[in-house]
Amino acid sequence: MQEASVSGRVFQINASHGGLPKLAQVRADVNSSGLSNDYQADTSVHGGPERALCLFSLEQILSLQAEGHSIFPGAIGENLTLSGLDWSLIQPGTRLKVGDNVLIEITRFTTPCNNLEPYFLNADYSRVSEKRHPGWARVYARVLQTGEIKVGDEVSLIAQGNDS
Repeated sequence: MQEASVSGRVFQINASHGGLPKLAQVRADVNSSGLSNDYQADTSVHGGPERALCLFSLEQILSLQAEGHSIFPGAIGENLTLSGLDWSLIQPGTRLKVGDNVLIEITRFTTPCNNLEPYFLNADYSRVSEKRHPGWARVYARVLQTGEIKVGDEVSLIAQGNDS
C-alpha cells in the first residue's frame, strides 16, 4: 500500500427511500451495505456489497453545470459528493478513508441509465459514462470498515489500485 498526500472533504451525504434525487443528510452510519438510511429502487443494478456506496466529485458537478446541465449534488444518485480530490486518481482498487473510521475501496465505474436524463442537457446522460467520457463517471465502492460519517469529514486517498 502506497501512502499518498491526496485528500479532500465530504461535501454532501445523500440518501433516499429509492430513486432520484438523493437528498442531503448531515451525518450517516455506514455499514457493509452502505448508508444505513439509504435504499435503492432496483437492487438488481444498485446496492449490494460491491456497490454499497456511490461517489461523485463536486468539481465534476460544477463543471457539468457550467456546460449547461441541471445536475446538482445528489441528483444522479451518489451517496457521497466529495470535494478537493483529484478525480482522475479515483479508480477501481483505490482505497479511501472517510472521517475517523470508515474505509472504502472503489470497485468500479458506474453505468449511467435513463433515470439520469432530467439532469442533463438534451437528456445526454452518457456525459457521465466512463466509456464515452473518461474521468467523468461516478464510482461504486465496497465498505471495508464501518462507522459514522458527517459533512465536512476529511477524505484521504490511502492506496491506489492497479485498475483491476
